[in-house]
Amino acid sequence: MEQATKLDGVTLSRTIERTVSGVATSDGAGVKLTRVLTQNLQHRLDPFLMLDNFHSDDPGDYIAGFPNHPHRGFETVTYMIAGRMRHRDNAGHQGLLQNGGVQWMTAGRGIIHSEMPEQENGVMEGFQLWLNLPARRKMIPAWYRDIPSAEIPEYVTADGATVRVIAGTSNGISGAMSREDTEPLYLDIDLPAGSTFSTMIPATHNAFVYVYRGAVTISGTALGENRMGILANTPQADGVTLNSTAPAKAILVAGKPLGEPIVQHGPFVMNTKEEIYQAIKDFQEGRLGGAG
Repeated sequence: MEQATKLDGVTLSRTIERTVSGVATSDGAGVKLTRVLTQNLQHRLDPFLMLDNFHSDDPGDYIAGFPNHPHRGFETVTYMIAGRMRHRDNAGHQGLLQNGGVQWMTAGRGIIHSEMPEQENGVMEGFQLWLNLPARRKMIPAWYRDIPSAEIPEYVTADGATVRVIAGTSNGISGAMSREDTEPLYLDIDLPAGSTFSTMIPATHNAFVYVYRGAVTISGTALGENRMGILANTPQADGVTLNSTAPAKAILVAGKPLGEPIVQHGPFVMNTKEEIYQAIKDFQEGRLGGAG
């Protein structure tokens, strides 16, 4: 745990352009979750394609997990706040994702994997974020990294906010991951009562905040629990400031848009319909490659 010494000098915070409530759904073999970033927001929040939030202490909501399924053309970032999930893929790799850890997986040209709970009771909570790949990198070899909780940089602000930097850089602290094309920023922010947190965001980047405990205020607009606030792309704004009157937890996600066509069919995200047809054909004929 570090003390942030180089504080970002945010002079004008972004505002909340729109508030989004997640949609209750199920995925995999019946895992109950809330889909917060849906397909109709993919262009507005480019390069991000999807955000799922799962949180339950009822094993019936998660025990069936996510059996073998394919992906091509993007990256998945799974952040496990609480619980244990085992990853296995068709290249023979496996890893255990547990409390506070992250798995960053590049599906690239293709991978078939499973994500199955390794617990029969207790709370399972976390997020899965889909991050797009540029056209020139959609067919790179698949890859993944398991990042244990202890390897995710954290810092505490003078105001008492604890910030985990999963990706990007915030207040002088570099995160566990970086990506050249999309430049993602991914923060988990724990705000004590009566605190303020600020961090810089490039004006060119799309960004959102999702509150998963309590409530925060951004530029005078309240953002309640289980709500996503899409941050306005105000040219003069150089970052965002969150205020809390009571304890709150939120994730802040930002990234550089790719500005490319987005064509999604289930677990495949490419740039053209023809590439989607090829992905389906490759999967059906057993040519979806494993992790490199």
